[in-house]
Amino acid sequence: MNPKIVQAILAFFDDIGLPYKLGDIHEASFLPGIRIVEGGLLIDMAKLLYPGDLLHEAGHIAVSPETARGGLSGDMKDAGHKGGEEMAAIAWSWAAAMHLGLAPEVLFHPHGYRGASANLIATFADNRGFGYPLLYSWFMCELPGHPQGFPKMQRWFRDEAYRRAQLGKL
Repeated sequence: MNPKIVQAILAFFDDIGLPYKLGDIHEASFLPGIRIVEGGLLIDMAKLLYPGDLLHEAGHIAVSPETARGGLSGDMKDAGHKGGEEMAAIAWSWAAAMHLGLAPEVLFHPHGYRGASANLIATFADNRGFGYPLLYSWFMCELPGHPQGFPKMQRWFRDEAYRRAQLGKL
C-alpha cells in the first residue's frame, strides 16, 4: 500500500466533504480495511490493502440520495444498491481516480473486480465505460463527448433537489 496515494485520496475526501475517520475495524468488511458506517468511511490503515478501494466505497456514498446517505452502513447490497448503483459507483471512482491523476491500476487493481481489472481499465480509458449515464441523469457530469464531459465531474454528490431543478429547466 502506498501511503502517498492514501493521503492524496483522503485530501480529496476533505476537499469534497466526504466524511471519513481512521480507526480500528473489528468486524468483517467487504473490502479489507474499509467499512461504510453511518454515511462515512471507517478506514483501518493497518488492514487497508488497496487504496483505490477507498474510491470505490466512497462512490457508493456519493451516488446515494442525500436523504439515504447518513443511514448507509455495512454492505451496500444490504442498503439496496443494485446493478445501477454499483455501476455508478464504479464510474464515480474512475472519475475520482482521473481527477487525482492516479494510475488506473490503483483503482482497478488485479486483486479486485473478479479478474476484470484489465478489461475495466481498457473500457474506461477508451470512454466506453458504464455507469456514467446515471451520473449524467443525476446532473453530476456531462456525457463523455462534451468538452467538460465524463470523467470530469460537475458535482461529486448526488443531489435530488438540484436534479429536479435542472429537469425543470428542460
